[in-house]
Amino acid sequence: MGRMVNIGIIGCGYWGPNYIRIISELSGCHLLSCCDLDSSNLSKIKKSYSHVHLCNNYKDLAGDSRIDAVIITTPHNTHFDIAKLCLKNGKHVLIEKPFTSNYRQAEKLVNMADNRKLVLMVGHVYRYNPAVIKLKEIIDSGKLGNIYYITAERFGLGPVRKYANALWDLTIHDISTAIYLLGGMPNDVFAIGEYYIQDNIKDLVFLSMRFPSRIIYNAYSTWIAPEKIRKTTIVGSKGMAVLDDVNKQEPLKIYERAINKALLDSTPEYTDHQLVVNIGDTYIPKITQSEPLKNQVEHFLGSISKGKTPLTCGRDGLRVVSILEAAEKSLKTGRHIKCR
Repeated sequence: MGRMVNIGIIGCGYWGPNYIRIISELSGCHLLSCCDLDSSNLSKIKKSYSHVHLCNNYKDLAGDSRIDAVIITTPHNTHFDIAKLCLKNGKHVLIEKPFTSNYRQAEKLVNMADNRKLVLMVGHVYRYNPAVIKLKEIIDSGKLGNIYYITAERFGLGPVRKYANALWDLTIHDISTAIYLLGGMPNDVFAIGEYYIQDNIKDLVFLSMRFPSRIIYNAYSTWIAPEKIRKTTIVGSKGMAVLDDVNKQEPLKIYERAINKALLDSTPEYTDHQLVVNIGDTYIPKITQSEPLKNQVEHFLGSISKGKTPLTCGRDGLRVVSILEAAEKSLKTGRHIKCR
């Protein structure tokens, strides 16, 4: 991989420790410094990683000339200021989703990274999930035929966010996945939602994205549900698929099922419907399991060492933020909103 990449992590609360663990396990990189406003979070890190430098001010970490790359896992309303300073100081940056709070901020960071020839990457972790990658291969191969529609369910009981609604915290995964699976942007979006736990922070969101070729992608998200569900259903003209991220043993199933449109048009009898429905085999593709977050970090390090643009680069993050903004506008107005 080349020379050792010294890494600093800003934000060590809920998600940061996962990055700390992974970086400590990987070769080719060294965890040099961790930053968090809460000293109790830093104390926990000190117990397991005594060699790591700790600080409470992100400006100290951003200004450390020994650090090559920074991973930012703070609340998204702080991402822009922190990333801007890190890029200004010549650091490669990986930002956890959501990339920024708005399109303007995202665009500024993308331009800064481009001008300085630095790697800017967004943590859309589902793009590094082996089952999602396999599903993309199957869709692109044409095995499912023309895609009709996709539905995504993202339910669970907590964690409840204070700085982002369910759209920005949960549905964002499905927005990123939709762009990846379908290879482009939606034409427009429509969203409805409601808040029940905290005033004005919607913890239930229904988002409908309309893509070219009349493909509808519906995503339903909430953090107040009785069980954890992470399921995406893809329906095509030749077959169907179900991606279940909770089922680690069988994360992806392919169904050889379809409606025979030619027979549908030729038979007038309702009792002939069994001839119209084609039901073939159901099978589970072979998938080599690996941890998506670890794959993401390795991709970040590889992008730095090889000087390549990452899969979830800043411009990809910009596209996701543009859809989030459109969806947020739809939530407020109750109208279909065109995407950029």
